[in-house]
Amino acid sequence: METVELKVEMVGIHEKRLRKCLSKLKGIEKVEVDGNSQKVVVTGYAHRNKILKAIRRCGLKADFWSAQNELLNAYASASYVNFRFNNFNFS
Repeated sequence: METVELKVEMVGIHEKRLRKCLSKLKGIEKVEVDGNSQKVVVTGYAHRNKILKAIRRCGLKADFWSAQNELLNAYASASYVNFRFNNFNFS
């Protein structure tokens, strides 16, 4: 059995659509969705690339979860962090 962690850009209504797409795949045992961090954990016997492809076919932007996503999520969830970006030139 394999556990696949994905970052999926979604709003509240997309969770139902996501679960419906993944239910069509054979070998999926469990789907956990965390809407705040936009993290989806899929447990089962399906190949990770097939899971990613099924989510993208449903029209959702998805990618595999990485350590960088953990850091970005930690900064975004901190209530005291508010960034305002001005015009920067990177030349």
